[in-house]
Amino acid sequence: MPSDHPTDHSIRLAFIGAGIFARDAHLPSVLALGDTFEIAAVYNHRLDSAAPLLEKLPPSVAASDITDDLAGLLARDDIEAVNVLLPIDVMPGVVEQALRAGKHVISEKPIAPDVATGRRLLDIYTKHNDAEHSPQVWMVAENWRYEAALLHAAEIIQRGDIGAPLLCHWAMHTGMMPDNKYYHTGWRRSGTWPGGFLLDGGVHHVAGLRLVLGEIAAVSAMTTQHRPDLPPADTLVAILEFECGVTGTYCVTYATDAPWPPALRIVGEQGALALPRQGLEITRNGHTQHITLPAHQSVQAELAAFAAAIRTGARHRNSPQQALQDVAVIEAMLRSAESGQRLAPERFV
Repeated sequence: MPSDHPTDHSIRLAFIGAGIFARDAHLPSVLALGDTFEIAAVYNHRLDSAAPLLEKLPPSVAASDITDDLAGLLARDDIEAVNVLLPIDVMPGVVEQALRAGKHVISEKPIAPDVATGRRLLDIYTKHNDAEHSPQVWMVAENWRYEAALLHAAEIIQRGDIGAPLLCHWAMHTGMMPDNKYYHTGWRRSGTWPGGFLLDGGVHHVAGLRLVLGEIAAVSAMTTQHRPDLPPADTLVAILEFECGVTGTYCVTYATDAPWPPALRIVGEQGALALPRQGLEITRNGHTQHITLPAHQSVQAELAAFAAAIRTGARHRNSPQQALQDVAVIEAMLRSAESGQRLAPERFV
């Protein structure tokens, strides 16, 4: 189980997975946090494919700590926490192993490819993390809940700066073309889990919507597959009904690009808010204010929150229940598209 170390020590962290996001986002963020973490080991099922990440590791990571033996890594008493960065269809099984091994876990989003699998993992975590065990942290790495622009927008809505919100609209055109680095991760285009990119990217968007406007009570949706290389669907259009009374539309396609910025737009009784990830535009009484906010620091922020939860028990935004709610909304959209019915997502928060 997680050991009782002093709260000022470096948390000994193992990377499980060495792909693009591990290399480009998680590793730089861990290193930027200084002595918060000490990288204790790296696992990848194919060591040759881990070379781009291994080249960026600090010299303190020994060659003997690079392994393709997951069971051996999880059995090490000197490893307190693991960062699971694996394909969507593989990740739940590894998260389960790490939880049962008593490690603190941060695992990439989505929590699971479907609600049923996520619910089972949550049940394992809840039962394993009872009063007989040391407190165990499991955080699902939904970095959009740590995006500065989204957090600022949520504060604006809660303060009533644009009055009661009435309507929202979010349209994104994110062409997943062969020149995109994520296109060449074959598992993302395998079609082996519900929704494909609509789930992989969609949980980000749902997390952002829920952070700013609250819970989504019902959805009505349709999906289309325009490109055979993006199964099982690459385009989704949905009507969203929020518990706060807002009605909105969510439109996303991975089939092609468009020149318009993918800003979330919210109209309130006394103003309007436009939300690209890098900043905000607030319009009131005919005047528009532009606010620039830091971007691309959300992975570092969530890793810092993970460390604080381990050290002090501090609350964080990325509980498995929150992550499962994101998946539940996407699953409701996909089921609505199949059935043609208006559906309420299952509730976990």
